[in-house]
Amino acid sequence: MTELQRLLLAYDDYRAAGRACALATVVEVDGSAYRRPGARMLVTDDGQLTGAISGGCLEGDARQRARQALMRRQPTLVTYDTSDEDDPRHGLGPGCQGVVRILLEPLDFQDADNPLELLRGFARHPEPAVLATVFRLAAGQAVADLGQRLLLMPGGQVRGSALDNLPLTAQLRHDADHALAQDQSLIREYAAPNHGTVRVFLEVLRPPLRLTVYGAGNDAQPLVRLAASLGWQVTVIDGRPRQAAPERFPEAAAVRVVPLGEVPQLPLTTDYAVLLTHNYLYDLAALQRLVDAPTPYIGLLGPRQKAARLLEDLRQEVPDADARLQGRLYSPIGLNLGGETPEEIALSIVAEIQAVRQGRPGGMLTRSQDPIHARPTDVAAPDSEATAGGKPRYRHVVVTEPSCGV
Repeated sequence: MTELQRLLLAYDDYRAAGRACALATVVEVDGSAYRRPGARMLVTDDGQLTGAISGGCLEGDARQRARQALMRRQPTLVTYDTSDEDDPRHGLGPGCQGVVRILLEPLDFQDADNPLELLRGFARHPEPAVLATVFRLAAGQAVADLGQRLLLMPGGQVRGSALDNLPLTAQLRHDADHALAQDQSLIREYAAPNHGTVRVFLEVLRPPLRLTVYGAGNDAQPLVRLAASLGWQVTVIDGRPRQAAPERFPEAAAVRVVPLGEVPQLPLTTDYAVLLTHNYLYDLAALQRLVDAPTPYIGLLGPRQKAARLLEDLRQEVPDADARLQGRLYSPIGLNLGGETPEEIALSIVAEIQAVRQGRPGGMLTRSQDPIHARPTDVAAPDSEATAGGKPRYRHVVVTEPSCGV
């Protein structure tokens, strides 16, 4: 189950019980932080938490501030400076070394376009989308309200609060298309004549990864369990009815019996694919079908000799198979974790798929010089609150009320 799915389940429970709740969202990070922009947490009026916005160091204070926002019925922006080594509060000084901005918003159960309902709309949508959130207002007559949002979907569909400034909406659409094309969240600052500026987090929302597992043997079961626990939508396909039984894979979204002769008629999808049928002819038929599919990842279980033989036989039907599978076929499958048991092998496979999806090499972080998380691109100038030596300086906690300029 994904974090969003857990939040929606909790939200529905709170709404049914009439329990007021607020949403805490990480909207911007300067430097290092445990969670990146887009992390969310629900807080009830009695302090119950669902989700996380940090490794546990910010939750306690954010809980109290979220409850205050609920009492005032107004959104609030809170800035936590975790880089101040002289300030021991929250246990953050020498830890994350970053500045984290959290938007706290009371949720109106009657508002069909409140943040959770917009996210529910995305969850029902099969394609990526962009959620634009206004989180900072500059001095002047604002063109938008703190916490105002638009859900921008492919095809031009827009859902959410209608912004009064139509040129701003047009700019959001343009930047949202750019974010989707680059698969990279953005932070933008927009200016309107005589209206000051607004700072907006354009968050790329990606649907759960879809994985098709060819093969319903016992070794497929831990793979399906682990993948489903990450919220991935898993389909299991096998030609053996006794193996491809739903009761053997309760975590799978679908379990299908597809005889060998029907494999060439399977639909072409963008699903990630794993071949572990332990049946050479079935693997060959599936691989031949996947040559034409737009799937970015095809993992093949077995030794290198098996992959070489499959490719040799595949070339009889598809002469340019090597070129068409270049960069997509992974065999031997999985990261080099030394896996031996089905559970360990499942872990290495899922880890490799995650690395491929994120465009990462899959090595040890201790040996990497790259950032752990990709950060939203920010083309706006740095905040000019108070500077020293050319670097912004922040108080440990800065609370921005909706009526205040920043």
